[in-house]
Amino acid sequence: MIDHAQLFARALNVAPGGVQSPVRAFRSVGGTPIFMQRAEGPRLVDVTGRTFIDFCQSFGPLLLGHRDADVRAVVQQALEDGWTYGCCEPYSLALAEWIQAQLPWVERIRFVSSGTEAVMSALRVARAATGRSRILKFDGCYHGHADSMLVHAGSGLAGEAEASSAGVSAEVAAETLVAPLDDDDALDRVFGAHGSAIAAAIVEPLPANYGLLAQRPAWLQRLADRCRRAGALLIFDEVISGFRIGKTGMAGLLGIRPDLVTYGKVIGGGFPVGAYAGRKDLMEWVAPAGKVYQAGTLSANPIGMRAGLASLAKVDAMNGWTVLDRRAEQFCGHLIEGFASLSSRLDVVRHGSIFWIVRHSEEPVRRPANIPAGNSEWFSRFFHAAIARGVYLPPSSYEVGFVSLAHDEVTLTTAAEALVAAAREVDAP
Repeated sequence: MIDHAQLFARALNVAPGGVQSPVRAFRSVGGTPIFMQRAEGPRLVDVTGRTFIDFCQSFGPLLLGHRDADVRAVVQQALEDGWTYGCCEPYSLALAEWIQAQLPWVERIRFVSSGTEAVMSALRVARAATGRSRILKFDGCYHGHADSMLVHAGSGLAGEAEASSAGVSAEVAAETLVAPLDDDDALDRVFGAHGSAIAAAIVEPLPANYGLLAQRPAWLQRLADRCRRAGALLIFDEVISGFRIGKTGMAGLLGIRPDLVTYGKVIGGGFPVGAYAGRKDLMEWVAPAGKVYQAGTLSANPIGMRAGLASLAKVDAMNGWTVLDRRAEQFCGHLIEGFASLSSRLDVVRHGSIFWIVRHSEEPVRRPANIPAGNSEWFSRFFHAAIARGVYLPPSSYEVGFVSLAHDEVTLTTAAEALVAAAREVDAP
């Protein structure tokens, strides 16, 4: 019989750490990774045939759940027609026109193959358009694994950064400034010291890679104002939040118009698709229109383009973002009610259809430093107790959960009961 431990032992012989992306190794929660073999709707099925209610949903893009029938039909037709051309095709045009029609800040768009690639390209555009070299990012936001984004705050002057990954040179790290989230004074200090050298500030308007660190709209507006006054560009990284938090993402919800914006695999219906977009005058810097080089043989892959448009159009037609919000609100309400009897208090943080279960804090958690002590250790126990009850959460206390339209009320009620039981099992005496 197929066994997870046997598969992982084999994987260790062929891949670094036995995985193709670090979080899959279960280092944050302990134990042996679970190998999944198929999925349907709100559920994953592992190689032993066990079924789990899935709140990972491939880390967010599956608005309709796994293998939606209408999207699957479009993908099957795409396979019949051909899965890569390396040529111009009408499918990326159709998706680009649909996105442009929804979002007034998307005057031009370029499709790529990942969120990391989108961020890397947007930063290059910003540097070219402004003639400046420095980028401002924020602790607690994740922007993929481009060298200049793998940095954290240093111990020196305001904004100075150090590499957070081996292989990133000190010279590259020095071009990135780092400031804390939700700190007006620190923001002012960084712009006061470096404003004339900053090409762009990049931020997740809803940080969702270090827990769900919802920011004050006033702080985000302050950031936008400081960028404008300094002549720096504002880049919204909406790789997770774009088309997940409503059709217009966080930019639309906040009423803040970014200069550039990045999107991820949600616009590809879960296929490996990303994009960077924004003002026409900025995007016209990109080759072949301008001097910023960026290319990709598999950019605008026709399968991802067709799946993405089918997924987004279906969600739009069924008022899906409103339905998602309502279902997630009810689900999180059931969790909050069930957690109320625990001796160790838990919070359920929600924004739209994204949620995060975390140990209780007296104040909203807006920075990584404010995550309650011991949360990672607690979550490790909670994660495995949830797994034992047939619920799959992303395997890290810093990852968030996602509700899809495939999670109907019965499924969500079952999952809530299982998660409450899991929390009771690991509740501190």
